Amino acid sequence: MAAARRPLVGDPRAGFRRPAAEPGPAVPQGLIRAARKSGQLNLSGRSLSEVPQHVWRINLDTPEEAHQNLSFGAADRWWEQTDLTKLILASNKLQCLSEDVRLLPALTVLDVHDNQLTSLPSALGQLENLQKLDVSHNKLKSIPEELMQLSHLKSLLLHHNELSHLPDGFGQLVNLEELDLSNNHLTDIPTSFALLINLVRLNLACNQLKNLPADISAMKSLRQLDCTKNYLETVPSKLATMASLEQLYLRKNKLRSLPEFPPCKLLKELHAGENQIEILNAENLKHLNSLSVLELRDNKIKSVPDEITLLQKLERLDLANNDISRLPYTLGNLPQLKFLALEGNPLRTIRRDLLQKGTQELLKYLRSKIQDDVTSPNEEPPVTAMTLPSESRINMHAITSLKLLEYSEKQAAVIPDEMFNAVRSNPVATVNFSKNQLNEVPPRIVELKDSVCDVNLGFNKISSISLELCMLHKLTHLDIRNNFLTSLPEEMEALTRLQIINLAFNRFKEFPSVLYRIVALETILLSNNQVGSIDPLQLKKMDKLGTLDLQNNDLLQVPPELGNCETLRTLLLEGNPFRTPRAAILAKGTAAVLEYLRSRIPA
Repeated sequence: MAAARRPLVGDPRAGFRRPAAEPGPAVPQGLIRAARKSGQLNLSGRSLSEVPQHVWRINLDTPEEAHQNLSFGAADRWWEQTDLTKLILASNKLQCLSEDVRLLPALTVLDVHDNQLTSLPSALGQLENLQKLDVSHNKLKSIPEELMQLSHLKSLLLHHNELSHLPDGFGQLVNLEELDLSNNHLTDIPTSFALLINLVRLNLACNQLKNLPADISAMKSLRQLDCTKNYLETVPSKLATMASLEQLYLRKNKLRSLPEFPPCKLLKELHAGENQIEILNAENLKHLNSLSVLELRDNKIKSVPDEITLLQKLERLDLANNDISRLPYTLGNLPQLKFLALEGNPLRTIRRDLLQKGTQELLKYLRSKIQDDVTSPNEEPPVTAMTLPSESRINMHAITSLKLLEYSEKQAAVIPDEMFNAVRSNPVATVNFSKNQLNEVPPRIVELKDSVCDVNLGFNKISSISLELCMLHKLTHLDIRNNFLTSLPEEMEALTRLQIINLAFNRFKEFPSVLYRIVALETILLSNNQVGSIDPLQLKKMDKLGTLDLQNNDLLQVPPELGNCETLRTLLLEGNPFRTPRAAILAKGTAAVLEYLRSRIPA
């Protein structure tokens, strides 16, 4: 018997010695013995392609030592073993889990993330003590209905799988507190989600959701909802009635406006960057008075309403890369604001070097301007004896003090002559005739050629650019998006000071060649047209060009020579039919795309 004697208690190699002739199981006996005492077994990262049978039977089989006529120390009394409560099988090569998992009914934690599972055993539904199940980073296409029987489950991690639908009975998991379904192929959410009244965190990011059921507003414990990178065009306003919602992530969707939230007492963070939001409605902001983070970067917002100053708890405001031309100076009075991002906007009242000095300097500047801006530009000027009758509906204060000629959102087919008459000798710097029904550029705009530098004719029905516009030799900003343009006249070459041009949402089939010759251009926005090609050699000559937006066009290929346009800081190409660069490279940003293109230039 001496040869069979096991090592003394305390020998650190105990349980790991095997007779040389036997290959032994993949799981060392020492681990199994330790698990019998602790109730926990960690088999992660062992290249297991299947789980050895003695792991499933760990609570049933008597240990090997017991079959040998040995004396046991007090620490080794196997009959006092603990049932396995925690099993970690992560980062192996498992393609399936055995139905024998039911032999471990005491499990509270089962972690099989980062394997190659394509399905789950229905026996999982018998693990009635299970509180945490992690099956993320596998290849699951569906979830067994039996999983819905796990009434004590608190955490269910299903992210990074291939799920396209969920069982209708999801609402039976009433004790669930954390549910991660991100990075799957889900197109809808079961309405029974409304029954998950204890859920605190719900992650639906990176799926294919087009809408959210309004019923989920019944999740009264939900604090964090992440819907990043889906196809949401609207969000049910009932979301705001969620009693505990604090963080809402809606980035990278297709929202055209902020959700119209009724009073939302607790919402602290709203992330809605990279959408298609054009208007910040004052009504939408009024009720968000607990907000500390408002992230709206990379949208199409044109103006910021004064009501933003009602958000007295705001600490971070990110408005980078929008179309904002002016800001309410009262932003400077927000008492908690620590971070304000404004880069990438056509701001006229704030110098670029000031933007680079940081938030505190910016706020100080805004506060200093409040005194200069006592009269709101929207106030009707008083009618005096000096006011012509026709001018009483014209904002003379805007013309004289703000140098602004505005006649927007009137659905007008022509701009009334009285608007131009009212200018008289006042030098007007900014013209805003957007959101009307104009069929042509108003001819009298040429009267402003000695002073106007910013013209907005967006959202009209203009099909060609007139020669009058080409005579505005001081023009630096031209916004003519959302019209019916198919080409630009060669005479536009005379606009030698033009820095920013917005031609998005028109009908261009070719890149307007005249733009190559306006060397002062810093930003060309040409998204959502039908442009089929670009000339990289001409673009390289434009040494001031920093932003080129060609998203959602008909580019079948991206010429490698575009990589030589090293002044480009922002190059946007998503939504075109070309095959290379692939989406993964585009997602890395402009520098990576340019480097990739340069690497493909023929030697």
